[in-house]
Amino acid sequence: MKGLLSLASCLGIFHTLVAAATIPSYFERSPSTPRKLSVAQIQRELGSRLSKSTIIFGPEDARYEDATSRWNDFAKPKFQIVIEPGQESDVASIVKYCNEKSIEFLAINKGHGYPSSLGSFNGVQINLAQFRSITIQPNGKSAWFGGGVFDGQANRYLWDQGYVTTTGSCDCVGMMGPGLGGGHGRHEGPHGMISDNILQLNVVLADGTAVRVNNTSHSDLLWAMKGAGHNFGIVTSFEMKVYPRGPDTWHYHNYVWRGDQLEAVFTALNNFHGNGSTPVNMTTNFGNMLLDTTVSDKEPVLWWTFAYRGSAAEAETLLAPFNAIEAVRDEQGDVPFPKVAAAQQTDENSAICQHNKVRITATAGLQVYNLTAERLIFEGFKKRIASDPTFAAGAAVTHEGYSTAGTDAQNSNDSAYPFRDDHHLMLIQIVIPPNNKTIEQEAWKWAKEVRDQWNQGQPTRPVNAYVNYANGFESVEEQYGHEAWRLKKLRDLKAKYDPFNRFRFYNPIIGKKTVGPI
Repeated sequence: MKGLLSLASCLGIFHTLVAAATIPSYFERSPSTPRKLSVAQIQRELGSRLSKSTIIFGPEDARYEDATSRWNDFAKPKFQIVIEPGQESDVASIVKYCNEKSIEFLAINKGHGYPSSLGSFNGVQINLAQFRSITIQPNGKSAWFGGGVFDGQANRYLWDQGYVTTTGSCDCVGMMGPGLGGGHGRHEGPHGMISDNILQLNVVLADGTAVRVNNTSHSDLLWAMKGAGHNFGIVTSFEMKVYPRGPDTWHYHNYVWRGDQLEAVFTALNNFHGNGSTPVNMTTNFGNMLLDTTVSDKEPVLWWTFAYRGSAAEAETLLAPFNAIEAVRDEQGDVPFPKVAAAQQTDENSAICQHNKVRITATAGLQVYNLTAERLIFEGFKKRIASDPTFAAGAAVTHEGYSTAGTDAQNSNDSAYPFRDDHHLMLIQIVIPPNNKTIEQEAWKWAKEVRDQWNQGQPTRPVNAYVNYANGFESVEEQYGHEAWRLKKLRDLKAKYDPFNRFRFYNPIIGKKTVGPI
C-alpha cells in the first residue's frame, strides 16, 4: 500500500507493545501540541535537565525572528518555543521531555527545508546553531562535524587546512539537511554525494535514545539515513571522509545567451554531459532561464555558469563548444575553491540564499535535455513576460548539471538514495508576494506546466523528484524510489525506529499522498 504501514504491521507493533506492558506515554497522550506553550514552564520543567549553555526562548525574544527565519515562507512550520541545545546530550533530553508532554519537535539548522508537510508542524524548534565544530581526525582521512555545520563554513575551514569534502552547492545551506536526502554538490564527480561519504552519525531517535550509527552499529539505520534520513532521527554530529584539496585554483566561466541560441546551447550540453560521462573535473554547471531586462524585456535569457577543478587552459579546451555559441556577454576567472560559490552566485550573499520569500517550486530529474521541452518552457516563460512582467521577474528555471562519476560508482542498493540515474536536477522557483492567492494559483499552474514538460520530454522514464527539492505534493514513490523492495525496507525501518511517526514533517515516507495545487 502506498505510503501506509500494512494493517498486519500495525497489529504486530501493537501486540508487541501490549506484550511488553509498557506503552510509551507519548503514545497514550494526544499527539497534538498544546495550543499555547509557556517559556517559563518549559524552563522550569526542562531547564534543570539541560546544560547551562542551552537557550530557551519564545516569540517575545529578540532572537526569535532570526531563529525561525525560513528560506521559503510558503509552508512555514509554527514554532512556539525555540530551544538551542548547548551540548549533544541535551537533544535527547529535549526529545524525551517533548514526548512526556505530547509536544511536537522539529530540528533545524539553516532553515532551508521547504516541503508542504512542514506547514503542519506546531511545537518546539530544536535549533542546532551551537553545534558548529569541525575536527579533522589525526589520520587526515575524515573529520567530525557538528550537526549545525553549514556548507560555506565547512568549505572555508577545510580548505584552509588543506582539505575538501562533499557539501551542497549553496554556501548558506546546512550540510546534514541535504546529506540526509543524498546531497549533490561540486565534489560529487571526484568523490560522490554527501551521503556517500558519511562514515558514522550520532543520532537521537524518536523516543529520545541517543545512538551511534555506522557499519557495525545500527547498520540498517545507516542505510536509511543516507537518502531518507529526515524520517528517522536528529543528527547531532557526524563523521565524513575528507580529501586533499587538490588544485589551488578553480576556473569558472559564465555566459549569457539569447533565446535564439537555445537549441545550440542544449545540444552542446547534451554532447558535453554524454548522459553521465561528464569530465570529472568539470564539476558543476548551473543554468537558468530568467528575465534580464538589460538584455531583453520581451523574453528570458539563458544564464549559464561552469566550474572546473583545475586550470583555465584545461577548462577552456572543454568549453570550446560553448565558446563557439555567440553570447551577449561572458566572464571567466580563477579563484580558490571557497570562492567558486560567489563566482557562480550561490554564496551566502547571493539572491538564491536570501530568506523570507514565498517560493513556489517544482522539480524533476533528467538524464538528458529534451530540446523540444526546453523550447516549450522558454516560450511559456516568454508568454508570462508579455502578460505580467512583474510576475515573470520572480521566476528562475534552474538546470543543475554535475560530473557524476563518483556518484555513479556507488551501488544504488547500498543506501536509501534512489535516483543515481538522474544526471540533471531541475527546479523551477517563482518568488511571489505573500498573501496573494490569485498570483499563487498562477504560479502553481506555471510550475506544474514546466515540471510536466520536463517529464513528458522523457516518456520512457519514471517521474522522479529529488527529495531535497520536492515540494511535498509528489508521491512517496516519486520521492523515495519506485522499487517495491526499497519502499518496503524503508517502511519496515520506520516501524522499527519511529513506530509512532514522530519524524513526519519532512516529506514523510508514511502517509497518504498530499493533495495540493500541483
